[in-house]
Amino acid sequence: MTSSFLITLREGLEASLIVAILLTYLSKTNRKQDARYVWIGTASAVLACLVAGTAIYLAVSGLNGKVEMAVEGTIALVAAAVLTQMIFWMRKNSQHLSAELRAKVDKSAKTALFTIAFVAVVREGLETVLFLLSAETTSASGASVVLGGLIGLAASVVLGVAIFAGGRKVNLKQFFNVTAVLLILFAAGLAGKAVHEYRELIGWENGWLVQPAWEIKSGMWASGTFYDFMKGFFGWHYAAENIRVITYFAFLLPTLYFYRKPVKSAV
Repeated sequence: MTSSFLITLREGLEASLIVAILLTYLSKTNRKQDARYVWIGTASAVLACLVAGTAIYLAVSGLNGKVEMAVEGTIALVAAAVLTQMIFWMRKNSQHLSAELRAKVDKSAKTALFTIAFVAVVREGLETVLFLLSAETTSASGASVVLGGLIGLAASVVLGVAIFAGGRKVNLKQFFNVTAVLLILFAAGLAGKAVHEYRELIGWENGWLVQPAWEIKSGMWASGTFYDFMKGFFGWHYAAENIRVITYFAFLLPTLYFYRKPVKSAV
């Protein structure tokens, strides 16, 4: 639930900020009448994401055996890659996002306003679908993923409105930095899960790499609500094999290093 909450909170806030920037700039440039094209684009994107998300979920949920392993491993791997790309893209472009959108609005027609809103929201929405599907396959309860996602989405809308209504009093840089680190931890867990699923797919069962790095058979680290949280968010497993642990840190450490490395200013 926590992982899905964080995913939709961040992705939803990014989409909310983009829409809010467009609407605010239209208002300040006396183009309020064009705001409906932004709303139509946003609503169309939400509908498209709901349809695509439902179709993908129905297609994946009935799978089993080796096909399920292959699909779950691929989903986890793609989600980790896209999530990481999104984090670095936001870090690089967040400071110039508002100016870039204003420049597009200045030279856009009504159809372009629809397109800007649609593409911006559908991009965040499809990423969210992918991440939630990955969270569902690593969590014990699909219902908790949906609940956490809905709460995060509602919170992102409220926060997006509050930021612009209150003059951006929220420190967005700090918010995105904190959530980025948490999501990098989540992505590392997905990378480890992908390796685990592919290992099972090819039937690799012998050798030190596939032996458990630890085995915990009882207590909160082996089952229960806390275990489900750690498994769904950080990729924890009560008997994680060595290759899964190695993959986790091989992904986590360099990604954190490059994320924390200062961005060079454009000359």
